[in-house]
Amino acid sequence: MAERVAGVRLAPYTTLGLGGPAGAFVEASSAEEIVELVAAADRVGEPVLVLGGGSNLVVSDDGFEGLVVRVASRGIEIDGDLVTAQAGEDWDTLTGQAVAERRSGIECLSGIPGLVGSTPIQNVGAYGQDVSQTITAVRVYDRTTRQVRDLGARECGFAYRHSAFKQAPERHVVLSVTYELPRDGLSGPVAYKELAVRLGVEPGARVPLAEARQAVLELRAGKGMVLDAADPDTRSAGSFFTNPVLTAEQAAELELRAPGFPRWDMPGGGGVKVPAAWLIENAGFPKGYRRGPVRISTKHTLAMTNPELAAATEDLLGLAREVRDGVREKFGVTLVNEPVMVGVRL
Repeated sequence: MAERVAGVRLAPYTTLGLGGPAGAFVEASSAEEIVELVAAADRVGEPVLVLGGGSNLVVSDDGFEGLVVRVASRGIEIDGDLVTAQAGEDWDTLTGQAVAERRSGIECLSGIPGLVGSTPIQNVGAYGQDVSQTITAVRVYDRTTRQVRDLGARECGFAYRHSAFKQAPERHVVLSVTYELPRDGLSGPVAYKELAVRLGVEPGARVPLAEARQAVLELRAGKGMVLDAADPDTRSAGSFFTNPVLTAEQAAELELRAPGFPRWDMPGGGGVKVPAAWLIENAGFPKGYRRGPVRISTKHTLAMTNPELAAATEDLLGLAREVRDGVREKFGVTLVNEPVMVGVRL
């Protein structure tokens, strides 16, 4: 088993570059090792933080007192249209491989930082796709029953940027994910207007996979959403707030405050989705808005950034609270954070 190391700073393991020391830190290179480490810690009541790519994480300045298990498991197995990837595989590497092998279904999720294991937790999505559309099974270690289990898609409780794993974050540790990615060569129907414009096609059209991937990468890079050491705007946790989904009554109230606000009516009467970026900007927080050493990205108002890597976690949270409270005061809508909070609250 890998060696435990005390006092490792977590900041370098997050895309925000924030976070204090771990009580103990260990890297797990296989699913079996992940299970062994977590189970051993649970038996003695030691707190555990399972750390992936650190791209959707805000860690306290005080760090984490327990054991941090960094997931480094690798391996991809293919059985017909089914592709099973270990939790420690890099997500964008998998999307690139899928496109190269003419496998359709995750091309619009290109460029998203992080590891495979995090994708079902957040139900990762972008540009009209989300992983719940292709996930067929998730292998987990259930810390309640102390068993390794295979959960079907329905058992995962997927919803917009949500899942059963996010609902009960202490229960399951994702070990691998199986996606159904049929060989096709063409993207799924382009469902996002901005992407359709970029590709020069009508919404609903299908395009070669490589073209879809390249267009998505270009769009994400233009928003500072593709990791780039030379771009300070990428020192973020991606979209800091989810797009709120309002009831009909809440949407009617917002219409009184902001007539003609941009909206997406969810299928089946599932509510009205409102762009959080629009709410933020129109509440008086433009791109580049700064609060001390942190700022809103100069490319996209949904990202809170640590551009000079000189901030503390509390600096970032101060900016996020200011934005959240400003949006609520002006529009009556409370934004909800997307990143996982470790040792802190918004």
